[in-house]
Amino acid sequence: MVCALLGVCTSFVYAQARIVELTADKDSRYKISGMHVPEITVRAGEQILLRVTARKAKSWNRDGSIHGFTLLRAKDRSKVEGWDLLFKPGTQEFLVTAPNEPGDYVAVCTVICSEEHEGMHMKVIVLP
Repeated sequence: MVCALLGVCTSFVYAQARIVELTADKDSRYKISGMHVPEITVRAGEQILLRVTARKAKSWNRDGSIHGFTLLRAKDRSKVEGWDLLFKPGTQEFLVTAPNEPGDYVAVCTVICSEEHEGMHMKVIVLP
């Protein structure tokens, strides 16, 4: 009974979350279909289901992670709790909550994936 209830609760949370589809690509760039410059805009505290397709670049971590995704506050580059993600090859989903503080953020790759690694970042805007 508890497992069934938990399954229903998990499904409900996923159903309520906004889906954002992202590619962490082999050229060491984040990409969102239909956007020349990828950018995510969310509301403060919004539940996000981040669906990531990761494609291997030239190097990876010992644990098999090929890209990472950490959200930093743009004003001071401090990490946002719950947004330190590691991607393995293929498609994965991560349920995250947008920061409660509106403002500009930057997502950066945390796996040295190639010589182009430093360019693997994208803007995240949190609205009130």
